[in-house]
Amino acid sequence: MADDQNMHLVIIRHGESEWNKLNLFTGWTDVDLTDTGRAEAAAGGKALKEQGFDFDVCYTSLLKRAIHTLNIVLDEMDRAWLPVHKTWRLNERHYGALQGLNKAKAAEEHGEEQVLIWRRSFDVQPPALTPGDERDPHVQAMFRDVPQEDLPYTECLKDTIARAWPYFEQEIKPQLESGKRVLIAAHGNSLRALVMQLEHLTPEEILKVNIPTGVPCSYTFDKDWNILDKHYIGDPATIEAKINAVANQGKAKK
Repeated sequence: MADDQNMHLVIIRHGESEWNKLNLFTGWTDVDLTDTGRAEAAAGGKALKEQGFDFDVCYTSLLKRAIHTLNIVLDEMDRAWLPVHKTWRLNERHYGALQGLNKAKAAEEHGEEQVLIWRRSFDVQPPALTPGDERDPHVQAMFRDVPQEDLPYTECLKDTIARAWPYFEQEIKPQLESGKRVLIAAHGNSLRALVMQLEHLTPEEILKVNIPTGVPCSYTFDKDWNILDKHYIGDPATIEAKINAVANQGKAKK
């Protein structure tokens, strides 16, 4: 347990997945990490260990790219024994009928501006799935314990916040407030949902936030949830390159 009165949280976005590599809209599709993604997670775990980080409890989504990222990080830290809570509420945002489409191809079809709106607007949902579609979470085994009415057919960032933040408040906040050191391995948009609330950002501000893959981000809060410190853990040049790469994904191939 941390011996100071401050609260310690680290978030990490999963490394490159098979569909990131193919530049496809992934959302809730349960694709795995690539070798690059596994290496990113291992580097993140190594950096945490080298800098003396330790944790008491971990949280992740139901999607294997986040779960495997967490497992690899914990292996690097020799902490595979830590308790891990998995929840659909930390899933990536659901991309609706865009799931499985190539981002650049979608930009050609619908126009770069429209794709950018779907990817980056706060409250515009992509086209919804038809109920019963094989991509519909209502018919997938992974979500059989989730109340049907809670499951989406599509989501914007606002929707993602509406499910992720209450989970943080109800489940994760009390752990931090009791002095537990928490590690969350999740996705670009579910982490953005948390960052927006923790940093009191506006919708305009959070849309400009690009969370790099596989790079742990450490927050230290005082007991009133003021941020005393926030920093990425790893090589600064690598981190900057990654943030820029994330920002460039939705552009049509020239």
